[in-house]
Amino acid sequence: MPRPPGHGPDFEVRRQKIIDTAAELFARQGYAATSVNDLGRAVGLAKGALYYYIGSKENLLIEIQSRVMSPLLSRARQIAELDADPLLRLRLLSESLLTIIFRRLDHIWVYEHDYRSLTGDELHTLLGQRSDFEHLITGLLTEAAEQDRLRLTEPRLATLQFLNLHNHTYQWVKPGGRWDPAYLSREYCATLFRGFGAADGDLTLTEERATMFHRDRPELPLDPEAAWEPVPVGS
Repeated sequence: MPRPPGHGPDFEVRRQKIIDTAAELFARQGYAATSVNDLGRAVGLAKGALYYYIGSKENLLIEIQSRVMSPLLSRARQIAELDADPLLRLRLLSESLLTIIFRRLDHIWVYEHDYRSLTGDELHTLLGQRSDFEHLITGLLTEAAEQDRLRLTEPRLATLQFLNLHNHTYQWVKPGGRWDPAYLSREYCATLFRGFGAADGDLTLTEERATMFHRDRPELPLDPEAAWEPVPVGS
């Protein structure tokens, strides 16, 4: 929701806090079961003041979905456009996806469970974003198969396998635990690439390249919410 005219940064900070609190409540209680009064009590605002910040309960759901999909889709497009091996790009995209899952567990829960509560243009936009993200994965898998790096008969099914392995992580992962996004991405991709017929040598090389990417390209973080810094020409 655009910031109303005349409102300064404090308004936006408060609004973002309300969105995050709503994500936590929706994840714990469910979108349908959480009333505006529940949210108002959680953030210390009466209903009228709450609507001043959020517009409507449905708009909150839109904002929560956007907090996940907008940065993720933007980063995925940047990774897909890198001049790099398709297996490496899949590995980097995997880590980026897991990073946002770790960062926004409550938002991801709402995204996965309650997006069907949206209607009209908002639902159409969200489904379009999901489709765009899936097409990026399919494109990378297809490119790897065309280079004989993977053996695929059904790129669409391979895409669903990729998504299924990653998208259920939010149900059990514990941020700060023994596994971080990079570790899970390495293990997930090893499982997928071996299952798709990648050679062990390719797996080792892909991991070496991923390590080098982190080391040599710090201006291109995989965190979807961090900016990619342009490299000056001639540097």
